[in-house]
This record gives sequence, structure tokens and C-alpha cells, in this order.
Amino acid sequence: MNEMKTFIRLPAVLAATGLSRSTVLRAVKAGTFPAPIHIGPHAVAWDSGAVAQWQLDRIAASTIIKV
Repeated sequence: MNEMKTFIRLPAVLAATGLSRSTVLRAVKAGTFPAPIHIGPHAVAWDSGAVAQWQLDRIAASTIIKV
């Protein structure tokens, strides 16, 4: 059914990923990072699950042995 989602704001995204603000926003624009969700007229947040999946994808990509 419907799962409860947790939103995280930009400072938490930066802390979780270790990326800078400009890097996150550039990656969102490039489509390589989850897009923020508008939660108010002047506020956005990220789905914590989407950010966590992005992290898992980065880990998986870095552990592939490249020959």
C-alpha cells in the first residue's frame, strides 16, 4: 500500500552524500541525482529513500571490477 515517506532538506542531503550544494544541484539538472520535491511555496526537500537508493547505486557502481 502507501508507505510513509520521509523528506530531508538540503543540509541533510549534503551531510548524507558528502557532496557540495552546487554539485547536488548540478547533478539534479543533469538527471543523475534525485530531483527535489516541492513541499511548500518556497521550500523543497528530497525523498530520503531516493537519496539512499542513489547512494546504494554509487556503491554498487564503484565495486564493479573494471578490466
